[in-house]
Amino acid sequence: MTVDTIRGFEIHREYLDADAQLQIAEACRGVIRQAPFLRPVTAWGKPMSVRMTSAGRVGWVIERGRYRYSANHPETARPWPPIPQEVMAVWQAASGWSASPDCCLINWYGPEARMGLHQDKDEGTFEAPVVSISLGDPARFRMGGLARSDPTESTVLASGDVVVMGGAARLAFHGVDRVLADGLPNPVTRRGRLNLTLRVVTG
Repeated sequence: MTVDTIRGFEIHREYLDADAQLQIAEACRGVIRQAPFLRPVTAWGKPMSVRMTSAGRVGWVIERGRYRYSANHPETARPWPPIPQEVMAVWQAASGWSASPDCCLINWYGPEARMGLHQDKDEGTFEAPVVSISLGDPARFRMGGLARSDPTESTVLASGDVVVMGGAARLAFHGVDRVLADGLPNPVTRRGRLNLTLRVVTG
């Protein structure tokens, strides 16, 4: 494993071995069975290309154009499933934070999905880092600064990479330019990319 630091983002390359990746992917499937994927509509009325669900005390949702955390799945009205222990183990080892995360947002990227530059700023506290886990197809990850207009750099995240966004990078703009699928099934998700982000949320 190697660690690259780009604009304050700590990128832990090959953090998870093949077995750990498969175990986390299977744990995510268990979450998805209880809390099906959603395709949120942004505040501008445009459906996102990424599908998402959550595990933990709260989940991140978009309702009536408002971005927020909710204790219940918007469609099932049930509480979110607990964060799988396999995922919690990554947080405990990589975050450097003593408290547990409140939310694990699970994003599914198909071949054409992307995520525009954004900040993770709905959590109510920014002292704890955000920990991101990549599984499946690689993707080009873009990192900027505290203003949307700041210069950016990009890097490719592979399956098993873990990114820690803390300190100066906690509120930095970031996004996913594109998924770099080669048309062949990958050994973890077969098709597409799973991205898990672990967050501490107040309220």
